Amino acid sequence: MIEARSSSRPLIVRLRNFVGDTVLSLPALRLLQSHGYQLELVGKGWARALLEAEGWHIHVRPGPLGQRVRQLRELRRQCRAQDAGFDARLNTLLLPWSFSAALDARLAGLRAMGYGYEGNGLLLSRTLRREPGRHALQDYWTLACEFLGVQLPPPAAIGLQVSEAQRVAARELLDSLGLSEGRYVLICPFASGKVEFIDRSWPAFPDFVRQLKAAGVPVLIVPGPTEVDGARALYPEALALPGVALGVYNALLQLAGVVVSNDTGPAHMAAAVGGRVISVLGPTQPEHWAPWGPGVQVMRCWPEWPTAGEVLTRVERTLASAG
Repeated sequence: MIEARSSSRPLIVRLRNFVGDTVLSLPALRLLQSHGYQLELVGKGWARALLEAEGWHIHVRPGPLGQRVRQLRELRRQCRAQDAGFDARLNTLLLPWSFSAALDARLAGLRAMGYGYEGNGLLLSRTLRREPGRHALQDYWTLACEFLGVQLPPPAAIGLQVSEAQRVAARELLDSLGLSEGRYVLICPFASGKVEFIDRSWPAFPDFVRQLKAAGVPVLIVPGPTEVDGARALYPEALALPGVALGVYNALLQLAGVVVSNDTGPAHMAAAVGGRVISVLGPTQPEHWAPWGPGVQVMRCWPEWPTAGEVLTRVERTLASAG
């Protein structure tokens, strides 16, 4: 049963299926909220933990098509009860430009707006064309601006919220490992998928961690459920915290001296909470996928990769500048 809400201008927003994209959409979501819309977010189950401190209402999207459509129809019914004009206006914003997202909305009787892709425009009430070469955050920001009929520049920082309870939980975990706030390097070495059939993972990451440990710098890794064995095998020098909720992970990223990451979701989380991030990229195009924030340093020399020594030097310099 979907909880009834009190605001008079509900807006259904379908989130992306990936952590990084969801983080990069936060400025767009806040812009919509600042213009008086009550956001009804529909996304993956992990979105609740990731965005816990934001206070938004998040509906976990089921897998089967029939259940997805029933969920959206019930949500539409709830929204109509709050806003008599809900069905008469654009009432849904689709951040994914997949055909399935558009089909779900259409079958539920929603009036959706989103980017056109592979024929999904036939199912949308309003379609936008994506501009090539633009950063992903700007894609979502522009979609929100077009929905609202405004032209505004995106913010320089995302400002993903971290609650005090999440910081307390993170500090307790750090204490259990003998780590101090601002004195450890948090590594995010896992990057699933490929870019044009080329692995996105920095091949020198294990050597870098060995050099970091030899230099006396504490190293922390927070592996996801499918990464625990890989963390143990590839990074035995690192202290590991498996099974950490995403909201507490946000706090650990924020409290780190520096975060060193591949092209992966936690890099975007770290940048979004205001952390110091060294993003080691290979085939990934930074102009489209680099973490967004003033504390981000991108290291890229493609078609080569940065060496372990080069990244170690950058880490030591960053830690020294942070005091």
